[in-house]
Amino acid sequence: VLPFPSQVIYNRVGKCGSRTVVLLLRILSEKHGFNLVTSDIHNKTRLTQNEQMELIKNISTAEQPYLFTRHVHFLNFSRFGGDQPVYINIIRDPVNRFLSNYFFRRFGDWRGEQNHMIRTPKMRQEERYLDINVCILENYPECSNPKLFYIIPYFCGQHPRCREPGEWALERAKLHVNENFLLVGILEELEDVLLLLERFLPHYFKDVLSIYKNPVQRKLGNLTGTVKKTVPSPEAIQILYQRMRYEYEFYYYVKEQFHLLKRKFGLKSHMGKPSPRPEFFIPSPLETEEPINDEEEDDKKWLENIYKR
Repeated sequence: VLPFPSQVIYNRVGKCGSRTVVLLLRILSEKHGFNLVTSDIHNKTRLTQNEQMELIKNISTAEQPYLFTRHVHFLNFSRFGGDQPVYINIIRDPVNRFLSNYFFRRFGDWRGEQNHMIRTPKMRQEERYLDINVCILENYPECSNPKLFYIIPYFCGQHPRCREPGEWALERAKLHVNENFLLVGILEELEDVLLLLERFLPHYFKDVLSIYKNPVQRKLGNLTGTVKKTVPSPEAIQILYQRMRYEYEFYYYVKEQFHLLKRKFGLKSHMGKPSPRPEFFIPSPLETEEPINDEEEDDKKWLENIYKR
């Protein structure tokens, strides 16, 4: 039995920094000798029962230790008689994630604008250049639910109700975060996410922050930034916020848990001074960065309990 989790899944949420993290994982897998299992399927997150069984079988038989990564909604291995792996993930502010995806589908990133033509060859020109404000204010399908209900299903899972915006999916997603995820970080504090991953999963992430800060790696990471992004009007953003209220409740829940975890391990943030939060954002429920004392369990025991889940 390996003295660390030998099965890790990063069910990467779209437009939440996952391409940067995968670039890092490719370097780390060669450096530390773990099996990085990636998928070429990027547009099928919801699976039939047979597809779930087949994917779980393929993942479970991979050479260990492995880290599997794919855009896919949470899979319950124990439902099909398998050992539940350790899950990790990263999310970001829902409106910012939506805007990044909206313009990425149309214009790609700095690696080459021609890539967007390959990615969306059937998109009509009037759709490609559709003004973001028109899309939101006139309630185009791409800018309304269920399209906007995007992050929660990655944690809620494969149940049909996970695709329906509402309390049921929200609470199920929170439950899975608590019971199945070693860490869910937020992209706005990526350096702190990497620091915690290095601490919790050193066999996979040792030296990840120094690699991330390497100028060559930074240059490669910058190429994945979406181009031609514009900011919607305040009225349009307010409408988006209302439509994404469940996404924001989940985002701030995850952010609070992440900050509690940072405090638990006495981690000082590497972020600069935060920018003023626009009026339409709800206030963060946790602002303090002071370490806390936990009398009930020490750090090592806490990690062991996570690994046993």
